[in-house]
Amino acid sequence: MISFDEAIELVRSVARPLGTETISIGEAAGRVLARPVIAQVDSPRSDVSVMDGYALRDEDLDQLPASLQLVGTSFAGHPWEGSVAPGTCVRIFTGAPVPQGADRVVMQENVRSSANTAIIDEVPGTARHIRKRGSDFVAGEELLAAGRLLDPRAIVTAAAADIAALEVHRRPRLHILSTGDELAQAGTARARADAIPESVSFGVAALARQWGGECIGRARLPDELAATENAAREAVEQAELVVVTGGASVGEKDFAKAMFEPLGLELAFSKVSIKPGKPVWLGRVGGKLILGLPGNPTSALVTARLFLAPLLAGLTGRLIDEALRWRSVPLASSLGPCGTRETFHRARSVKGAADVIAFQDSSAQKALASADILVRQRADSPALEPGTEVEVLDF
Repeated sequence: MISFDEAIELVRSVARPLGTETISIGEAAGRVLARPVIAQVDSPRSDVSVMDGYALRDEDLDQLPASLQLVGTSFAGHPWEGSVAPGTCVRIFTGAPVPQGADRVVMQENVRSSANTAIIDEVPGTARHIRKRGSDFVAGEELLAAGRLLDPRAIVTAAAADIAALEVHRRPRLHILSTGDELAQAGTARARADAIPESVSFGVAALARQWGGECIGRARLPDELAATENAAREAVEQAELVVVTGGASVGEKDFAKAMFEPLGLELAFSKVSIKPGKPVWLGRVGGKLILGLPGNPTSALVTARLFLAPLLAGLTGRLIDEALRWRSVPLASSLGPCGTRETFHRARSVKGAADVIAFQDSSAQKALASADILVRQRADSPALEPGTEVEVLDF
């Protein structure tokens, strides 16, 4: 049995990007750049006004009041093509190109105007209200680096660079296999006294989507070796990553690993010294990865957050450390001493502190819904008092 940190290093060693594809920018949200975004245009394309007002020559304000002939109008997308001569001005609107010859925009609030004349009575201040060409970025400049997650802010930047398509890392296809005779499709368990609703696969699929995976299938499997072997073969054929929930103990019907043995399963690790989730395991069948999670819902979701999230981050071209951004916050209440296994407590973030949930049973599902952080308590650490700084991870 290995430590959490040792297990993460093994995840790091196998979590390699799967290749790239080019997609339209409209489909790129949530993907990871495989190639930098290089600006194809300057931004702005020309000197533009940042105010509604009048574009003029600054030297025409040497003597006030100044009365200037209005010779045209410049709109965003429809610039005035002439040149501003001495004693003239152009009506201009926000975002419109500044005409040649003008070097200042006076806000409309500071101008009296008639049909063909603009009058400035007082010095309008030092601000010229002009955004210079290329002041944001210039053509040829790298705006987004490879490895950047295409969140809404990055999408705006890529589109502003005049980019229509982006080269991104492929999303890993994920297949989830849930084992256990007791499991029933959610909504049908009430019809069987010995059944429980299968819930874990839905949570695992949702977490996988958050971290860039594409869930292509879920299956509930009976505790029967032949059936599980067939399902394992199909899942490996279809997906780059197979997640198995349950069946990882030592019972005579626990086939989570056995179902992959005919396919040549090679284990990276088979148990991790953590609580909850000791039975978590990681293996490989050919070029495909297999992650085994415990069957209990809390254990499954905690281990999915700790191992599946970084695994998917690496497979999609991100640094796995992006999925393991621990931070320090104070405890809101006391925490007992930790045993020999490193423990990850479910907790709520309350006014910047970690409020550990009282009910920490590995099968808890109601309490699971209340948790939004995990509190990391190192093995063999002593009891912790309220106010003690602890490591937490968004859950």
